[in-house]
Amino acid sequence: PEAGYEGHGSTRQPERAAALEAQGVTPVLVDVFDAQALKAALVRIAPHGVIHQLTDLPRGLDPARMAEATARNARVRTEGTRNLVEAARAAGAVRMVAQSIAWAYAPGPKPHAEAQPLDTEAEGARRISVGGVVALEQAVLQAPGITGTVLRYGQLYGPGTGADEPKGTSPVHVEAAAWAALLAWRHSAGGVFNIAEDNPEVDSGKARRLLGWTPSMRLGAEARS
Repeated sequence: PEAGYEGHGSTRQPERAAALEAQGVTPVLVDVFDAQALKAALVRIAPHGVIHQLTDLPRGLDPARMAEATARNARVRTEGTRNLVEAARAAGAVRMVAQSIAWAYAPGPKPHAEAQPLDTEAEGARRISVGGVVALEQAVLQAPGITGTVLRYGQLYGPGTGADEPKGTSPVHVEAAAWAALLAWRHSAGGVFNIAEDNPEVDSGKARRLLGWTPSMRLGAEARS
């Protein structure tokens, strides 16, 4: 709401509706795997566009739960994204911004830029994860009538993420990630953007140039370089 938009937020769990309302967001109780209910909800709302941040991961990426979670999350990215794109099209939406990840690149020169290939030849759990990423990105970027933008976030940290300090090889603060979604909504002409703090693994220069994003951005404040 602070950004000047009327927002609706989806959740499968009724107990989370109050938290959405507390943030000025209208809750929508719907399961992304229920294609008909999802379509009906979006047609009723008739949004200008959709910001897709859906995941199904344990808090703090608990290693003991990640094997099962990897498969669930890949399903969200494949079947869930497919349903969401179809629902958005049925509702007349013309924009979509979707969350992807910045650590799915194939081995190659670093820092990785957006044009480099993803690691589709990976094995095991990584292959499942990358397969979900590829499906999500293709569905969003190729959706007829929709300007699709994919944000390849680094490893999130900050409030609500389960990690108070930077972690991983290409971290990004969750509030800076939220700023990236807002800037992509406002300014993106479509395409893929790395969203991470400066690091040797991935290059986020494209987001700086075309979106005006910087990793120091925080909610409730303007950009600080």
